Amino acid sequence: MEKTIDLVAIGRAALDLNSIEINRPMEETESFRKYVGGSPANIAIGQAKLGQKVKFIGKVGDEHHGRFIVQYMKDAGVDMSDVVVDNESHMTGLTFTEIKSPSESNIIQYRDEVADLFIRPDEVKEETIANAKTLLVSGTALAQSPSREAVLYAIDLAHQHDTRVIFEIDYRPYTWKSAEETSIYYTLVAQLSDVVIGTRDEFNMLENSDEADNKKTVEKLFNYRPELIVIKHGVQGSHSYTKDGKVYDGKAYKANVVKTFGAGDSYAAAFIYALNKGKGVHDALKYGAASAAIVVSRHSSSEAMPTVDEIEALIIEQDGSL
Repeated sequence: MEKTIDLVAIGRAALDLNSIEINRPMEETESFRKYVGGSPANIAIGQAKLGQKVKFIGKVGDEHHGRFIVQYMKDAGVDMSDVVVDNESHMTGLTFTEIKSPSESNIIQYRDEVADLFIRPDEVKEETIANAKTLLVSGTALAQSPSREAVLYAIDLAHQHDTRVIFEIDYRPYTWKSAEETSIYYTLVAQLSDVVIGTRDEFNMLENSDEADNKKTVEKLFNYRPELIVIKHGVQGSHSYTKDGKVYDGKAYKANVVKTFGAGDSYAAAFIYALNKGKGVHDALKYGAASAAIVVSRHSSSEAMPTVDEIEALIIEQDGSL
């Protein structure tokens, strides 16, 4: 069967309320603007904006915010036909963001009993996974049952149908009970994935250690399924490792930073796009870094996702060529 979906993302779709009053602490902020949020939702929107055929698997509350998310993502070009509306009074997750300065942004998440963590394995459709070239898994979806079982089921289906699994670690402390629990499930899913993407701090959570380094991290994971590992170091750039021993270094692009959040999701969307288009790992690092630079210079995460032309224009502007 020819696969017609470039990427299916599973996990968190939430509501972001971003402070309009930049450079003010949350305590003094009075006005916010709403956007769709959540790492897999942002990545799905980013992929759709890059011209990819994208589908989303998740659960939203049967209320105004859930309906807003579904409609917004549909309008952005994401197929939302596999999204389940919760019928057990679980509400859509909510995030408030504070933009105190270009280098200091904080978030407050309301994640108790949220709808996205109640998606069940029987609500994941095998046909969707089988028809996708890539399955994107977000680490936040592993924080509680039944969501974590739904993700593991989706990964198993992906293995059965030759669908590449990409694990975006997406560590958020909310809802996790302990560092040990986080490490157990992150390690399990990383070992089952073809590509693993995260910051150095997120890989530390995976390993439950502050003393791990990139070399040790990749050596351990390459004993399992992963073929490609991307470890990001913020403004210092990122490093990508392949199972055959190649190492690629990617730089961070200059940006007029408004806030720091959203960079990881935009990075993943563009990095995956480049891989799907057959570009090499070195080029994929460029696309990811350029996309991240664009999003941190804008107010939102989802709405700020750039087009291919915008990404390539930034690369040409700062590198001289693609």
